[in-house]
Amino acid sequence: MTDTTSDDPIEAVILQLVKAAPEGRSIAPEDVARAADPDNWHKRFGHVRQAAIRLMQKGQVAILRKGKPVTDAETFKGVYRIGRV
Repeated sequence: MTDTTSDDPIEAVILQLVKAAPEGRSIAPEDVARAADPDNWHKRFGHVRQAAIRLMQKGQVAILRKGKPVTDAETFKGVYRIGRV
């Protein structure tokens, strides 16, 4: 991760939580949604996914499926986690 600043509050939360996670550990999208909007976190999953995709495309985070980085952020499906690059 090179830059930890962002204009998008969801991106900022992702970067903060990924940086705070222990080495070798990833974070769940639910953790991001709850941290960003504790009262309406369940409505934030789409935004979290899009923010994670943008950050992956910038090379700031990795999106993981079954513990392995996804190669195409636009087409991955299912449960995912967000980790360090």
